[in-house]
Amino acid sequence: MADIYLIHGSDCSELTDKLLYEADIKSRVPHNAKVVIKPNLVTPTKPEHGATTHVGIVESIVRYLKEHCQVASITIAEGAWIGADTAEAFTVCGYDELVTKYGVILLDTKKDKEVKASAHGVDLSVCNVFLESDYFINVPVLKGHSQTKMTCCLKNLKGCIPDSEKSRYHQTGLHKPIAALTTILKPDLHVIDSICGDPTFEEGGNPVTTNRMLLGFDAVMLDSYCAGLIDVNYLEVKHLCLAKEWGVGRFVTDTSEIVELGVEHKTDVKIVRSELVSYLEEFIDDDNACSACYTGLISALREMIGDMPAEGEIKVGQGYKGKEIDGIGVGNCTAGCTRHLPGCSPSSEDILEFLRKSW
Repeated sequence: MADIYLIHGSDCSELTDKLLYEADIKSRVPHNAKVVIKPNLVTPTKPEHGATTHVGIVESIVRYLKEHCQVASITIAEGAWIGADTAEAFTVCGYDELVTKYGVILLDTKKDKEVKASAHGVDLSVCNVFLESDYFINVPVLKGHSQTKMTCCLKNLKGCIPDSEKSRYHQTGLHKPIAALTTILKPDLHVIDSICGDPTFEEGGNPVTTNRMLLGFDAVMLDSYCAGLIDVNYLEVKHLCLAKEWGVGRFVTDTSEIVELGVEHKTDVKIVRSELVSYLEEFIDDDNACSACYTGLISALREMIGDMPAEGEIKVGQGYKGKEIDGIGVGNCTAGCTRHLPGCSPSSEDILEFLRKSW
């Protein structure tokens, strides 16, 4: 069995079927298993926007399990980022239809029971559905991230924790708790949506069509390989390096076995990571900001290119709670700023309107 399966093409349902058959997944799923599938539905936006998992991929996985495996149940579990509505994301992305079509369960992890755990000196809370599963399938989108450089197999597990925990991760620094979480939650299978992920922004908006998918079993190996596909040096992804150090998996090497399928459909897309985020970050004074606020602010600033002030920084993050500050702040945590936009989290549209009036 190969370490990584890579397939090219534009029909995500067909690609998923071929990957599952090629890797003989039916032989790996326990009899009468409770299967949990975790897509990436960070925001209620269509997959073509570059941020969310194509429903055709998950539907193909469900259909494969129904036709070839004796499973007890199939649950699709996800929690959108703070301030976003998971139910809306399920609807917008087409996941509601899978309930009536296949009898699967849709679970908003924001409403799931929390289980306490600890790893590598980090106390964690994890959603119970993943711990009780017999076979856990992770279906991330390969894309960039303004705070962690990339998000794929490992970071997608951040949707397996309650909202209160997501906020706390940003207080302590994202990388160590993400890495600690990956030592507790270990998906049995990863099916990566790399059809049109945004190589720069987690919330999408600038998708790049690459028409490919990947499958594998080692999250560290997959992430280290996928980093190169979006022009990221995996050694600069701190949570990935920690996960490898803590025994979650191995980095990809020249001896890793990679099976490539559909080469006749391979697109010659060269992704060069944009320096735009680094430029926009010069206008941000971040103190432990959550992803929703931070990326919303980045998105708003992106719309102001060509209309930026000569100087001045916007405050954002939990580190500003309870502080009186002379300046501009975004999000509830910066309520002590002289000019402040409330919300947890405010939309990028509201932030843009606020900045144009206040800056």
